[in-house]
Amino acid sequence: MLYTSGQIAIDPATNEYHPASIEEEATMVMKNLEALLKAAGCTFEDVVKTSIFLKDMSDFGAVNSIYATYFKDQFPARETVEVACLPKNCKVEIAMIAMVP
Repeated sequence: MLYTSGQIAIDPATNEYHPASIEEEATMVMKNLEALLKAAGCTFEDVVKTSIFLKDMSDFGAVNSIYATYFKDQFPARETVEVACLPKNCKVEIAMIAMVP
């Protein structure tokens, strides 16, 4: 099993967060998760559960559209919750659990 920490839109090259649109932040988060999965020998097809934390639930549609592009046929179990504050005051944080093949 692979349990990832919640990922935010941190640029891996600089290890810094730069506030951006919800779409840009969600894309960076998914790319960061993809790198973690790859390092463990996994893909998004191996993900069985995700937790999505949003600063504003009205961003759900935008995040969901980006999230959906990373999965092919099956979507993992998921919860999405609005929270008062996220690290670095970011807009979205996502954590995943995957089965390592």
